[in-house]
Amino acid sequence: MSTSNRKTRFFALAAALLLMVMGMLSAMAQTLDQAMEAFERGDYATAFFQLRFYAEQGHAGAQFNLGLMYDKGEGVPQDHAEAVRWYRRAAEKGHASAQFNLGLMYAKGEGVLQDPIMAVRWFRRSAEQGHADAQFSLGVRYDIGYGVPQDSAEALRWHRRAAEQDHASAQTYLGAMYAKGKSVPQDPIMAVRWFRRSAEQGHALAQFNLGLMYHKGEGVPQDYAEAARRHRRAAEQDHVDAQFILGLMYDDGEGVPQDHAEAARWYRRAAEQGHAGAQLNLGFMYDKGEGVPQDHAEAARWYRRAAEQGHASAQF
Repeated sequence: MSTSNRKTRFFALAAALLLMVMGMLSAMAQTLDQAMEAFERGDYATAFFQLRFYAEQGHAGAQFNLGLMYDKGEGVPQDHAEAVRWYRRAAEKGHASAQFNLGLMYAKGEGVLQDPIMAVRWFRRSAEQGHADAQFSLGVRYDIGYGVPQDSAEALRWHRRAAEQDHASAQTYLGAMYAKGKSVPQDPIMAVRWFRRSAEQGHALAQFNLGLMYHKGEGVPQDYAEAARRHRRAAEQDHVDAQFILGLMYDDGEGVPQDHAEAARWYRRAAEQGHAGAQLNLGFMYDKGEGVPQDHAEAARWYRRAAEQGHASAQF
């Protein structure tokens, strides 16, 4: 056989093999997509069967999703140790979400012994691939010195990387760092900028903090009506401090029409979450009959609950 014929046969065989491999990869991708579709519609048996098959073949995405099923107990009995096993196999192949979830398992001590240093190790590997939740988690650990030496500058770096990916909690954290001047020059305008970006995603703490900035006129012109609007958005998400402050604003008619019934409503919501100041103020409302029917027994009950938390004004 001539050299040219051998070359022709070689390239033809290589092309055929390439097409076959591409076909197999395409079929695998379709099957994995079908497995995820089955999972999303609640057909866990089908999802588990298909994911398990490909996970055993070494497919990182299948290993990660199988780990999720064991982690959440969806379609299989919850088994954190088995979740860790599959997360680890995917994480070692560089799967960023598996690395992050494995870090969480070490952080919480689920399926493995709790180990903050190992948690940081896996968060870092995931964060370096651009995983925003991992970047935020790593930033928190640098901020408090848990699993790593405390390092505010490093915390700032990781929070900024996550915030720039629109991670709402990181944006709130970064806003607080600018508001306090922690590792950055104090800058209320930058604080407002990051609080606003997070608040626009519905983050309750950011909405509350933005309300405070409007209330105090820091980084923005003072605007009690806008402060009330922001506090309301946080309060409706059960942010207890926002509920208390909104109660105060209705009590005093600050940024909203004075309305003792509305004040009492927000004090009650905060008081039921254990806010001592709200418990005290709700007691006052019952004592004076403002916004609620006068009821000294109910007033005493709320005073007592505030006093049990050490609120000095309630201890009489």
